[in-house]
Amino acid sequence: MISAPEHKRLLRQAAEAEERAFYAGKAGREWLDALAPLGTDADKPYLEVAPWHIIVFGQRKGGLAAGDRKRNYYVTESVGIACGMLLLALHEAGLAMLTHTPNPMGFLNRLCGRPPHEKPLMVIVAGRPAADATIPAHALVKKPLEAISTWL
Repeated sequence: MISAPEHKRLLRQAAEAEERAFYAGKAGREWLDALAPLGTDADKPYLEVAPWHIIVFGQRKGGLAAGDRKRNYYVTESVGIACGMLLLALHEAGLAMLTHTPNPMGFLNRLCGRPPHEKPLMVIVAGRPAADATIPAHALVKKPLEAISTWL
């Protein structure tokens, strides 16, 4: 978890460096077109404003004891389930969240002092919503249940 202002500043600087490369062409036109309705860009001021940043890593090798290096299976699936449960709990606590996934995320290992065999998967930015917070209209458009499910 990052909450200290100096670490939030370092997080923002590193994330924005990756985002500048992303928006300068690394992402590709189709991806940038998909993001356009959300109004995002390389500037991430919320990384210094929000009080908490939960940096989520997947441990590809490890174990219960320090120094264990057994291969862990279903890491992405397990971490995804855990993040979903955490987001729900934060929501129930009245907090606003934003998931941030800069690409690449290797800088998070250095920033957080995590070993290279742990893969950074997501930054969960959390705090009370600002008085003027809005949700992009594009984010409110949802497919109906029957368009995304099959009932047998």
